[in-house]
Amino acid sequence: MAILTNKLGYIKWKIVLLLGGMVSALVCKGQERVPVNEINENRKKLESRGMLVLGSWAVGNMLWGGIGAARSEGKEKSFHQMNLYWNSVNLAIAGLGYLSATRKRTESGLWQSMRAQQRSEKILLVNAALDLGYMTGGFYLKERGKRLQDPRLSGFGNSLVLQGAFLLVFDGILYTLQNNNGKKFRPWVENIDAGATGLGVRIPF
Repeated sequence: MAILTNKLGYIKWKIVLLLGGMVSALVCKGQERVPVNEINENRKKLESRGMLVLGSWAVGNMLWGGIGAARSEGKEKSFHQMNLYWNSVNLAIAGLGYLSATRKRTESGLWQSMRAQQRSEKILLVNAALDLGYMTGGFYLKERGKRLQDPRLSGFGNSLVLQGAFLLVFDGILYTLQNNNGKKFRPWVENIDAGATGLGVRIPF
Protein backbone atom coordinates (compact mmCIF):
# COMPACT_ATOMS: atom_id res chain seq x y z
CA MET A 1 0.00 0.00 0.00
CA ALA A 2 2.83 2.38 0.88
CA ILE A 3 4.42 1.73 -2.50
CA LEU A 4 1.11 2.44 -4.23
CA THR A 5 0.66 5.66 -2.22
CA ASN A 6 4.16 6.78 -3.13
CA LYS A 7 3.50 6.04 -6.78
CA LEU A 8 0.25 8.00 -6.75
CA GLY A 9 2.04 10.89 -5.06
CA TYR A 10 4.78 10.76 -7.70
CA ILE A 11 2.19 10.75 -10.53
CA LYS A 12 0.34 13.67 -8.93
CA TRP A 13 3.54 15.71 -8.76
CA LYS A 14 4.28 14.89 -12.40
CA ILE A 15 0.82 16.09 -13.41
CA VAL A 16 1.24 19.27 -11.35
CA LEU A 17 4.64 19.93 -12.93
CA LEU A 18 3.28 19.25 -16.42
CA LEU A 19 0.32 21.60 -15.92
CA GLY A 20 2.64 24.18 -14.42
CA GLY A 21 4.89 23.94 -17.47
CA MET A 22 1.91 24.35 -19.82
CA VAL A 23 0.64 27.41 -17.94
CA SER A 24 4.14 28.86 -17.87
CA ALA A 25 4.50 28.35 -21.63
CA LEU A 26 1.16 30.02 -22.31
CA VAL A 27 2.01 32.95 -20.03
CA CYS A 28 5.38 33.41 -21.76
CA LYS A 29 3.68 33.34 -25.16
CA GLY A 30 1.20 35.93 -23.96
CA GLN A 31 4.06 38.18 -22.86
CA GLU A 32 5.51 38.06 -26.37
CA ARG A 33 2.31 39.40 -27.89
CA VAL A 34 2.22 43.04 -28.92
CA PRO A 35 -1.23 44.53 -28.18
CA VAL A 36 -3.42 44.64 -31.29
CA ASN A 37 -4.20 48.34 -30.83
CA GLU A 38 -0.45 49.05 -30.73
CA ILE A 39 0.05 47.19 -34.04
CA ASN A 40 -2.83 49.19 -35.55
CA GLU A 41 -1.42 52.49 -34.33
CA ASN A 42 2.00 51.61 -35.71
CA ARG A 43 0.45 50.80 -39.11
CA LYS A 44 -1.32 54.15 -39.17
CA LYS A 45 1.86 55.91 -38.05
CA LEU A 46 3.82 54.32 -40.90
CA GLU A 47 1.12 55.34 -43.37
CA SER A 48 1.01 58.97 -42.18
CA ARG A 49 4.80 59.31 -42.05
CA GLY A 50 5.04 57.77 -45.50
CA MET A 51 2.65 60.40 -46.83
CA LEU A 52 4.74 63.13 -45.19
CA VAL A 53 7.84 61.80 -46.97
CA LEU A 54 5.97 61.66 -50.28
CA GLY A 55 4.61 65.16 -49.75
CA SER A 56 8.06 66.52 -48.95
CA TRP A 57 9.48 64.91 -52.10
CA ALA A 58 6.61 66.39 -54.12
CA VAL A 59 7.08 69.92 -52.79
CA GLY A 60 10.85 69.78 -53.36
CA ASN A 61 10.40 68.55 -56.91
CA MET A 62 7.76 71.16 -57.68
CA LEU A 63 10.07 73.95 -56.54
CA TRP A 64 13.01 72.43 -58.41
CA GLY A 65 10.85 71.83 -61.47
CA GLY A 66 9.41 75.35 -61.52
CA ILE A 67 12.79 77.04 -61.17
CA GLY A 68 14.49 74.61 -63.56
CA ALA A 69 11.85 74.95 -66.25
CA ALA A 70 12.13 78.75 -66.14
CA ARG A 71 15.93 78.65 -66.51
CA SER A 72 16.46 75.92 -69.09
CA GLU A 73 15.61 74.92 -72.66
CA GLY A 74 15.04 71.77 -74.70
CA LYS A 75 15.30 68.37 -73.05
CA GLU A 76 16.19 69.78 -69.64
CA LYS A 77 13.20 72.12 -69.68
CA SER A 78 10.86 69.21 -70.48
CA PHE A 79 12.45 67.19 -67.68
CA HIS A 80 11.70 69.90 -65.13
CA GLN A 81 8.20 70.47 -66.50
CA MET A 82 7.30 66.81 -66.09
CA ASN A 83 8.72 66.81 -62.57
CA LEU A 84 6.46 69.75 -61.77
CA TYR A 85 3.33 68.17 -63.30
CA TRP A 86 3.99 64.72 -61.85
CA ASN A 87 4.59 65.93 -58.32
CA SER A 88 1.52 68.16 -58.25
CA VAL A 89 -0.37 64.85 -58.44
CA ASN A 90 1.94 63.28 -55.83
CA LEU A 91 1.25 66.18 -53.48
CA ALA A 92 -2.52 65.72 -53.81
CA ILE A 93 -2.17 61.95 -53.17
CA ALA A 94 0.08 62.59 -50.15
CA GLY A 95 -2.37 65.12 -48.68
CA LEU A 96 -5.38 62.85 -49.06
CA GLY A 97 -3.41 59.83 -47.82
CA TYR A 98 -2.22 61.69 -44.73
CA LEU A 99 -5.73 62.83 -43.84
CA SER A 100 -7.05 59.30 -44.35
CA ALA A 101 -4.32 57.74 -42.18
CA THR A 102 -4.77 60.19 -39.31
CA ARG A 103 -8.56 60.42 -39.29
CA LYS A 104 -9.82 56.93 -40.09
CA ARG A 105 -11.27 54.82 -37.29
CA THR A 106 -8.90 52.35 -35.65
CA GLU A 107 -10.01 48.72 -35.99
CA SER A 108 -10.97 47.04 -32.72
CA GLY A 109 -11.02 43.32 -33.53
CA LEU A 110 -8.12 40.98 -34.33
CA TRP A 111 -9.42 39.82 -37.73
CA GLN A 112 -10.42 43.32 -38.83
CA SER A 113 -6.98 44.56 -37.82
CA MET A 114 -5.23 41.80 -39.74
CA ARG A 115 -7.31 42.52 -42.85
CA ALA A 116 -6.46 46.23 -42.63
CA GLN A 117 -2.77 45.37 -42.30
CA GLN A 118 -2.87 43.02 -45.29
CA ARG A 119 -4.73 45.64 -47.33
CA SER A 120 -1.98 48.20 -46.64
CA GLU A 121 0.70 45.73 -47.72
CA LYS A 122 -1.17 44.74 -50.90
CA ILE A 123 -1.62 48.39 -51.91
CA LEU A 124 2.13 48.93 -51.60
CA LEU A 125 2.85 45.86 -53.74
CA VAL A 126 0.45 47.10 -56.42
CA ASN A 127 2.09 50.52 -56.25
CA ALA A 128 5.53 48.93 -56.70
CA ALA A 129 4.29 47.19 -59.86
CA LEU A 130 2.97 50.53 -61.14
CA ASP A 131 6.33 52.14 -60.35
CA LEU A 132 8.05 49.63 -62.62
CA GLY A 133 5.51 50.56 -65.29
CA TYR A 134 6.36 54.25 -64.92
CA MET A 135 10.05 53.50 -65.35
CA THR A 136 9.36 51.31 -68.38
CA GLY A 137 7.29 54.11 -69.91
CA GLY A 138 10.11 56.53 -69.19
CA PHE A 139 12.68 54.37 -70.96
CA TYR A 140 10.30 54.03 -73.90
CA LEU A 141 9.89 57.81 -74.16
CA LYS A 142 13.65 58.29 -73.95
CA GLU A 143 14.22 55.82 -76.78
CA ARG A 144 11.41 57.29 -78.87
CA GLY A 145 12.71 60.80 -78.32
CA LYS A 146 16.15 59.70 -79.41
CA ARG A 147 14.81 58.03 -82.58
CA LEU A 148 12.60 61.00 -83.49
CA GLN A 149 15.17 63.51 -82.29
CA ASP A 150 12.49 65.01 -80.06
CA PRO A 151 14.09 66.54 -76.92
CA ARG A 152 10.68 67.00 -75.31
CA LEU A 153 10.00 63.24 -75.26
CA SER A 154 13.52 62.54 -74.00
CA GLY A 155 13.06 65.05 -71.16
CA PHE A 156 9.72 63.55 -70.19
CA GLY A 157 11.27 60.07 -70.28
CA ASN A 158 14.13 61.08 -67.98
CA SER A 159 11.62 62.51 -65.52
CA LEU A 160 9.48 59.36 -65.51
CA VAL A 161 12.51 57.16 -64.90
CA LEU A 162 13.57 59.35 -61.95
CA GLN A 163 10.10 59.56 -60.42
CA GLY A 164 9.41 55.86 -60.93
CA ALA A 165 12.74 54.92 -59.34
CA PHE A 166 12.05 57.09 -56.30
CA LEU A 167 8.56 55.68 -55.88
CA LEU A 168 9.85 52.11 -56.23
CA VAL A 169 12.38 52.65 -53.44
CA PHE A 170 9.80 54.51 -51.35
CA ASP A 171 7.13 51.81 -51.71
CA GLY A 172 9.72 49.06 -51.16
CA ILE A 173 10.91 50.53 -47.88
CA LEU A 174 7.37 51.24 -46.70
CA TYR A 175 6.28 47.69 -47.62
CA THR A 176 9.21 46.22 -45.64
CA LEU A 177 8.27 48.28 -42.58
CA GLN A 178 4.58 47.38 -42.88
CA ASN A 179 5.39 43.71 -43.44
CA ASN A 180 7.51 43.67 -40.28
CA ASN A 181 4.63 45.30 -38.42
CA GLY A 182 2.22 42.66 -39.76
CA LYS A 183 4.45 39.87 -38.41
CA LYS A 184 3.53 41.00 -34.90
CA PHE A 185 0.13 39.33 -35.41
CA ARG A 186 1.76 35.88 -35.57
CA PRO A 187 1.77 35.18 -31.79
CA TRP A 188 -1.97 35.88 -31.80
CA VAL A 189 -2.82 33.29 -34.46
CA GLU A 190 -0.05 30.68 -34.40
CA ASN A 191 -2.06 28.35 -32.13
CA ILE A 192 -5.31 28.71 -34.06
CA ASP A 193 -6.26 26.01 -36.58
CA ALA A 194 -8.80 26.78 -39.29
CA GLY A 195 -10.03 23.35 -40.30
CA ALA A 196 -13.05 22.02 -42.16
CA THR A 197 -14.93 21.70 -38.86
CA GLY A 198 -14.22 25.28 -37.80
CA LEU A 199 -11.70 27.10 -35.66
CA GLY A 200 -9.70 25.29 -33.03
CA VAL A 201 -6.89 26.09 -30.63
CA ARG A 202 -3.66 24.06 -30.56
CA ILE A 203 -1.95 23.80 -27.17
CA PRO A 204 1.74 22.94 -27.60
CA PHE A 205 3.18 20.18 -25.36
